Amino acid sequence: MAQTLLISGSDTEIGKTIVTSALLAYWQIYRPNEKIAVCKPVQSGLGDREWYTEVFDLNQPPETLNPLYFEQPLAPPLAAKRAGQVVDLLPAWQAVQQLQSQFDWVLVEGVGSLGSPVTDELIVADIARDWRLPIVLVVPIRLGCVGQAVAHVALARQFGLDVKGIVLNATGVLSTEEIQQWAPADMIQALTQVPVIGQVPHLSDPTNRAALAEVASGLDLEMLGSLSYATQDCQRNFQDK
Repeated sequence: MAQTLLISGSDTEIGKTIVTSALLAYWQIYRPNEKIAVCKPVQSGLGDREWYTEVFDLNQPPETLNPLYFEQPLAPPLAAKRAGQVVDLLPAWQAVQQLQSQFDWVLVEGVGSLGSPVTDELIVADIARDWRLPIVLVVPIRLGCVGQAVAHVALARQFGLDVKGIVLNATGVLSTEEIQQWAPADMIQALTQVPVIGQVPHLSDPTNRAALAEVASGLDLEMLGSLSYATQDCQRNFQDK
């Protein structure tokens, strides 16, 4: 069974795709003997699936990259309503299962934050719990990010989730002083009791796979430990949701 990891965040537009891309590039370049796949289970509006298709050579069934897509760039349940549909997560879960059966690693990029709605009744944290996905939490380096990290780790613990580590992401060009003042790693670790496995700098060319891989090589990936979860018993009929 593949080792599966959910890349989630403390907000939207804070670097989940960059962190996921860095890990994907790292495995493709430095660990080519381990097959890796990526999945964006639900997407609203253009963005991530187009990014992965353009930047990476993905050796996976095309339909598994983004099983559920809605045209409007809104929260999935709202985007689905605009299209006269409902969010049925079963195809997304089946795509993740398919990838888990065919690959060594599966990176699942979440929607928004852990608290973002995926259906009218479920948030991302529900999906992480039901699919038994360990988490890397991406937190942007900016004023207020310490509180965001603390709040989202608390939410994860409320749902019984396994947060493997926190990645601090620079969404713009920042000075060393700004990073130290806004995102003190020691304080975040002490308050959350979750390791900060590294920082991702602002990349001038985020499409450069070699640069992405180098960024990931600077993360403390050993802190992720064994990510293997027995997922066969997690089946759930989301059509009733």
